[in-house]
Amino acid sequence: MKNDIKHWSKVELLHETVKNPNIHVRGTHSYYSDAWSGSFEDSVVRYLYGDEYSLKAWEPAWPIDQLHIGDYVCIGAEAVILLGGNHTHRTDWFSLYPFPEVILDAYSGKGDTIVSDGAWIGMRAMVMPGITIGEGAIVASGAIVTKDVAPYTIVAGNPAVPIKTRFPQAVIDKLLALQVYEWPAEKFEALKPLLCANEIDALALASEKFDAGRS
Repeated sequence: MKNDIKHWSKVELLHETVKNPNIHVRGTHSYYSDAWSGSFEDSVVRYLYGDEYSLKAWEPAWPIDQLHIGDYVCIGAEAVILLGGNHTHRTDWFSLYPFPEVILDAYSGKGDTIVSDGAWIGMRAMVMPGITIGEGAIVASGAIVTKDVAPYTIVAGNPAVPIKTRFPQAVIDKLLALQVYEWPAEKFEALKPLLCANEIDALALASEKFDAGRS
């Protein structure tokens, strides 16, 4: 839960605090480490219509890009996720300036931003608009993410580039096929010891046995 006294050992659970209708949080485990900044909506999410001020101040003139946060997502302190509210600087025009009289033509949406289940965004990383961060991916601290991140891949740098995958591709394929983050809570809890390990065959076998026991 959200705490009045901030400390690095305490986190903000997003499903308890997010109010913006354009932010969609799946599940009840994703968190932001807010000890050194404001809340997730105040500090991390930038340029997204639907905060208290924008809702009162104007009606959007274009479709709003959405932010989707999966379950079991970890977001480090002072990370930034840029959204679509300021995409009015046309790089294909001579002038980048967002003149009010041409603002509707100037706007260019980037699409929804997706942070998939089990991903980890490191401290002071920045995710650019319209990016998809795959399941179980890691964005290193200070990275600037300008391209989609594949599942279970570690990216770092500016611009962020793949450093390595967390597991061999065959293991990643099996993990994705298992759809771990779609499991019912009972199964997830029962198999948690195997999720907190790295034996894919043992996990797959346990999953199969659990499903067979419920059929």
